[in-house]
Amino acid sequence: MCKKTLILMLSVASAVLLACSKAPEPVMSADTQPSVASNTKADNKIVVYQVFTRLFGNQNNTNKPWGTAEENGVGKFADFTPQALSAIKAMGVSHIWYTGVPHHALVRDYSAYGISNDDPDVIKGRAGSPYAVKDYYNVNPDLATDPAKRLAEFEALIARTHQHDMKVLIDIVPNHVARSYQSLTNPGSVTDFGANDKTGVEYQRDNNFYYVPGSAFSVPAFPDSYKVLGGDAHPLADGHFAEYPAKWTGNGARAAQPAFDDWYETVKINYGVKPDGSYDFDQLPDDYADKDWPAHYAFWQGKDVPDSWHKFRDITQYWLAKGVDGFRYDMAEMVPVEFWSYLNAHIKHSNPNAFLLAEVYQPHLYRDYIKLGKMDYLYDKVEFYDSLKLVMQGKGPTSALVETQQRMADIEHHMLHFLENHDEQRIAAPEFAGDARKGMPAMVVSATISTSPTMLYFGQDVGEPGAGDAGFGKASRTTIFDYWGVPQHQKWMNAGKFDGGGLTADELALHNFYKTLLSFTATAPALMGEYTELHSANLAAGTAYSEQQLAFARYSAEQKLLIVSHFNSDHSVNFALTVPAELINKWQLADGQYRLSEKLTGDDNTLTVQHGVGSVVVKLAPLASVILELQP
Repeated sequence: MCKKTLILMLSVASAVLLACSKAPEPVMSADTQPSVASNTKADNKIVVYQVFTRLFGNQNNTNKPWGTAEENGVGKFADFTPQALSAIKAMGVSHIWYTGVPHHALVRDYSAYGISNDDPDVIKGRAGSPYAVKDYYNVNPDLATDPAKRLAEFEALIARTHQHDMKVLIDIVPNHVARSYQSLTNPGSVTDFGANDKTGVEYQRDNNFYYVPGSAFSVPAFPDSYKVLGGDAHPLADGHFAEYPAKWTGNGARAAQPAFDDWYETVKINYGVKPDGSYDFDQLPDDYADKDWPAHYAFWQGKDVPDSWHKFRDITQYWLAKGVDGFRYDMAEMVPVEFWSYLNAHIKHSNPNAFLLAEVYQPHLYRDYIKLGKMDYLYDKVEFYDSLKLVMQGKGPTSALVETQQRMADIEHHMLHFLENHDEQRIAAPEFAGDARKGMPAMVVSATISTSPTMLYFGQDVGEPGAGDAGFGKASRTTIFDYWGVPQHQKWMNAGKFDGGGLTADELALHNFYKTLLSFTATAPALMGEYTELHSANLAAGTAYSEQQLAFARYSAEQKLLIVSHFNSDHSVNFALTVPAELINKWQLADGQYRLSEKLTGDDNTLTVQHGVGSVVVKLAPLASVILELQP
């Protein structure tokens, strides 16, 4: 979800945070064997590859602002060929997050397939926001070679992904849906959102939406700088959208005419939170923060919960049955934590190994959404990413990363690390770092400092800068609203060979760095073990080590690593890395010399232990890192 209105959104959401007609439980297949699996550490690091599905396979490089799919091209499910999936897997990837799969509102005529045309006045961009879902029981027809068979094509992609030993994640957006929501393929007795709502009142517990009784919806007053579809003519682009009574907008705006900065293309889902912020559902006892998902599942049995809870339970069960292995939840903090307890416990009951990732931006709520909401993972955006971004920009000290890691120690495994995603600026963009190489030491730190999953955004590994004004999407972030080609990624894709054949030598070297690093992290047992910061001791040692370096150790019974990254892009640095006596004692090393194997370049080094204290001579080129493994 675009974060332009984050401050407004958080203020609206704060009233509902931390607060689920009885319906039959989902029927599980005969071969499903639920088990009491807790959210313990995996055997190896999880590596998530986020790919914007619409953009991934597009080989068209026209890139006309506000261009149509016919002009600018559009990627398909079929573009994820065995060659493509093998190349992704070779980067150590365990999970692919296919962003933008559920059918969302877009400006393209699919009426021949029974799909109603969407109104450009309530769509952002021409290709539309993937977070304005129109039909949760089908997929984006843009992504299909044959739109009539779009669901079957996605099912085939799920199967291909599994054949390449990777899991499938898709988006679920419980906070809001498109204003034009209409499912054509609801299973069984499932009804659309709002189909049974009592629309004459602002709020009723089992309504799916909130209403502005007696008022018709009005399209926002667009600023002079904005023209729907860039000013192109369209029969529905007339400044009007029929909706009576008006519904609350997705970010909680309650006016019949939302502002341009509101999420005006969406409507907010009602979870039984009254307009005054009080709750119309049972709340979890405090001690449920210490209970596992089976206890949460048992708690909700027989409880009378709002209709919207059932609807999203049914939606997630539908996709689990099709082989989807987990979900990324958009703006989870705008939905009460009790609902997450209900939903996630039902998901785990069907698939105890399901991967559940949530977008939460308020650190004081992290533990509640993990412990009470039973999330597996949250974005580590506001804590680790924000601190690391300042280091990359030369605006912050590496000590901030040490402090963040210490502060998050009790939940570090649950905080997914990333340097780019669809909401954030590209590293190579001038608005961020202006140089893709500045992501190299940052990625080493991000991927190795904790046991948490690591996420790589498509194009990051080849230095995609997110340049160009795509239409609704602006430069520095790869557009999520427009039909577009991603130039650096297209060079790696190399007309479907996925061999990097179009990259320069420097660009290919960057890709190979990411491939080497992430492949190593995916199999290194030490990265699921213990952490010791070496930063404080080395700052105090009086060497050339400074706030432009970061050093730490990761270790387990099977493997011991010393990791050092250098964030300066202009100068090399040489110093003797101090390995404190406490760590040498834990590793049970006697005085002497020990061989260290470097995992990024293959160059050997030596650890010298004298009087119980270790020392390693470290020489780092600008933006270089070392991962040194102690050899027997």
